[in-house]
Parts: sequence; C-alpha cells; structure tokens
Amino acid sequence: MSKRCQWCVADPLYVEYHDHEWGVPLHDDRRLFEFLVLDGAQAGLSWLTILRKRENYRKAFQDFAPAVIAEYRATDVRRLLANPGIVRNRMKIESAINNARRVMEITAEFGSFDVFIWRYVDFQPRQNAWRSLAEIPASTKESDMMSKDLKKRGFSFAGSTICYAFMQAAGMVNDHVQSCFRHCEVKKLAR
Repeated sequence: MSKRCQWCVADPLYVEYHDHEWGVPLHDDRRLFEFLVLDGAQAGLSWLTILRKRENYRKAFQDFAPAVIAEYRATDVRRLLANPGIVRNRMKIESAINNARRVMEITAEFGSFDVFIWRYVDFQPRQNAWRSLAEIPASTKESDMMSKDLKKRGFSFAGSTICYAFMQAAGMVNDHVQSCFRHCEVKKLAR
C-alpha cells in the first residue's frame, strides 16, 4: 500500500483527490477559477465538505465558465441560494460572481488568468520538502502577495490562507510530504 499524506486517508473521495489532483500544476483558466471559488467556499468548512459538493457546484456554476458567471444577476443569486447541493451562503455566492468579473478583467489585461496567477511563483511550482503535516504553513509570503493583489483588484474571499490552499490545489506548490508517494510524482510534473 502506498504511503500518503495523512490528511487524506479517512475518505475515498479525499484519496482520489489527493492521488490525482492535489498539487498537479494546473494551467486551465476554468479549473483555476474553479479552485478559487471552491477554496473560498471552504472558508470555515472542511475541504471534504466542498469535495462532496463539487459536482453540484460544477452544475450550478455552469462548469465554472468565468465569462458566463460574470453575467449572473440577482435571479441567479436567488437560484443558487435555493440549491441544497452547494454551500448556500450569500456572501460566498456573490463572491464567486464578483470574482468571475475580476477574472475577466485580468484576462483582458494579461491574456489569461493562468499567466496572471502563476507569476507569484515565477511560473514554476515551488518544490517543498516537508517531513510532516505540522511543517506545512497556512500561508506564505507568496500567498500574502497574491491575496493583497487580488483584494486590490476587487476580489473577495481571497485571504492569504485561502490563496495558499488555492496554490496547493493548483499545483503552484508541492506540499505532499516527502514520505508520500505523490511527492516525487508531482515533482516530476514540474519539469
């Protein structure tokens, strides 16, 4: 049996996410936006709660197409607030819509959200070498900078801890512990 990061071993959905997605460098604007929305939705909740609702989010938010979501209006907010398959928090829902609009502005300025966001790690995933989960930080100077810049551009639910979770999910950092079988696999993807 392969050794994994301890945070994921309690649930098959966690294991699947850990083994195939977490830490894999991601350069698709829709998927990057998806993780930004989901990491914001996670605030105050567990990641497992969000993973369990992920497919519902994909349906409710039209597969995270920023251009489509940027056009959402009050009727869409009401529709989403009535959807039991997602986190029905008005601030988080309105944040997703607002952030879609901000992503569209960034895309117009930088050509893609991918180009904008990967600047924080100089377009190369950070390869950490943690021995235990206790060593992994909740935020870093890069996530602090990202958070500050996103907030300045009008993003919400973009604090440094959320930004660092986003960086982990999008493969901007490899935070698999060294003893995890995915540590070396993910490291090879950065080349």
